[in-house]
Amino acid sequence: MTQPETGPAPEGADPQIPAASPTEAPPTPAADTPPTDTPATDTAPPAASGPAATPAPPAGPAGKRSRRGETRTYDFRRPTKLSREHVRVLQIAQESFARQSTTVLTTLLRAGARLELLGIEQFSYDDYVETLPNPVFLSTFSLEPLAGKGLLAYPLDIAMAIVDHMLGGSGMAEQPSRPMTGMETTITDHLVNRLLDEFATAFSTITDLQPALLGHEYNPQLAQAASGSDTVMVGTFSMAVGAREGEATLVLPFSSFAQALNNAASPQLSDSALRKRKRATEALTERLNLVPVDVSVRFAPLTVSSADLLSLAVGDVLLLRHPPDAPLEVTTNDVTFAYAIASNHRRRLAAAIVPTPYAAQAAHHVKDTA
Repeated sequence: MTQPETGPAPEGADPQIPAASPTEAPPTPAADTPPTDTPATDTAPPAASGPAATPAPPAGPAGKRSRRGETRTYDFRRPTKLSREHVRVLQIAQESFARQSTTVLTTLLRAGARLELLGIEQFSYDDYVETLPNPVFLSTFSLEPLAGKGLLAYPLDIAMAIVDHMLGGSGMAEQPSRPMTGMETTITDHLVNRLLDEFATAFSTITDLQPALLGHEYNPQLAQAASGSDTVMVGTFSMAVGAREGEATLVLPFSSFAQALNNAASPQLSDSALRKRKRATEALTERLNLVPVDVSVRFAPLTVSSADLLSLAVGDVLLLRHPPDAPLEVTTNDVTFAYAIASNHRRRLAAAIVPTPYAAQAAHHVKDTA
């Protein structure tokens, strides 16, 4: 028996790749497999074949990049109002709403359910309505104490399947495409009210809300949740109930949430902002100190019956109840803030401010007890 010949290692081979071990290439008799002069480069592993052997990237990420690179229409008459900070604050609240809503749906329906945030965009209300199918299930709700209305929309077949689940069904049957009956609406109201409670909890980090369900609509053109040109914030969710999947949208008026979003996006004021506020406070205080105020010095008020008041004539005398040794009242806007005695200053009548009579009486009482 003879050992097979081993040629020299190919030039440029990776030293990290070990030579063929006996377990990988066991020696064979020379009679069965005669040695060949084939270069080792012919049997090099594919991993060492260079960049040309690198597999192509999956199609998923490439598809996402192409979508981000697509051109989008920009309306200069309606410039973007949602800043990155606004979107970040809204995203935290909307994701919290999605998680809590998933729990509510799963608990009430006793079936697999999911609500997951896909994105937040700005639309005019007319443009948003154009994206909705007809029919679709729409729920409008108030945003007390804020002005305006909110809108929750999702496919009508999912809304009907939810009713089926809540009545003990499987939700797998084909669902009718029609407005809900009174009983179906009552059942759906219970679920939507639970979702609105979770909405208020999720948005409590932005502002306190007390949403109340106003009604349902199936034609997007008839919802009338806002004016056509109003800017709305649209949160888009992927929604699944059982085997049914679709998109849900939560619509909120931007004008109602603008101030709350600004406060939530920048809770900590910068040093320059604090200095500006301090200067504004000082300027306001200085201006308030220069505001003219009407001041009166008067005797103690006198109560007169309406009959005596109507019978007053020239020459009548009103008896004042003001004690001779009591000071006069210094008032503004019928509020007494000091006391004075009649005096004169440089040939003009004047009022000299004196201690309040209550303070004088208290001092006299303390002196007597001592």
